[in-house]
Amino acid sequence: MSKNDLIAQHNPKSPASEAYRMIRTNLEYAGVTGSKKVILITSALAGEGKTTTLTNLAVTLAHSGLKILVVDADLRRPSIHKVFHIRKSPGLTNYLVKDIPVGDIIQKNTPLDQLHYMAAGANPPLASELLASQKMIDLLQQCRDEYDYILVDSPPLLSVTDASILATRVDGTILCIAQGKTNVEAVKAAKRSLDKVNASVLGAVLTKAEFTKGIYAYHYYDYQYMEDEEHRKRNWFGRKK
Repeated sequence: MSKNDLIAQHNPKSPASEAYRMIRTNLEYAGVTGSKKVILITSALAGEGKTTTLTNLAVTLAHSGLKILVVDADLRRPSIHKVFHIRKSPGLTNYLVKDIPVGDIIQKNTPLDQLHYMAAGANPPLASELLASQKMIDLLQQCRDEYDYILVDSPPLLSVTDASILATRVDGTILCIAQGKTNVEAVKAAKRSLDKVNASVLGAVLTKAEFTKGIYAYHYYDYQYMEDEEHRKRNWFGRKK
């Protein structure tokens, strides 16, 4: 991964950066504030852009003045440390396995002062068991009071059980779906996995989509300037506020 993956920071005027700002706005329209502040971002399969989506959304939220914590809970193939160019350890596994303060595993040397990061730490042999532990619940609870949003990364839903477990620990889940890559059956299977654990699904983000000038201009007008009252009552995911 390179700085190109953090486009919201390095090229904030790009169409892609505007798309991340739309997600931020849609979270606000969806009423994801207050108690709903811990959000899991996952996907059905690997390579669908969930980590890129998470890190750019985190930067976009931080740009608006919110205090953000990014948690890399993909304990099998962590990658967020590569995006931020900071160390992978100590991190989440160090807290879950050992009795150390949460503050010792939160890194603040990210691209933005408002954005903090909890790395994955060393790869454990029993990742799903650690994520299902009471200590994981305690960790997220401790961080709630200090941060406006906590964004959690995970392995893909259809690869291992980790994401389904985490979906029961968070307030809401966003599913990333890659255009031209993720088939309908995979998306349905991922949704069934979330339904089985009664996860709160906030919506989906289409990733790896190709922007055309016309399409981008339409969506920018649609979401930024529409004054139609009924349109304003609906969030991006089609639900009324």
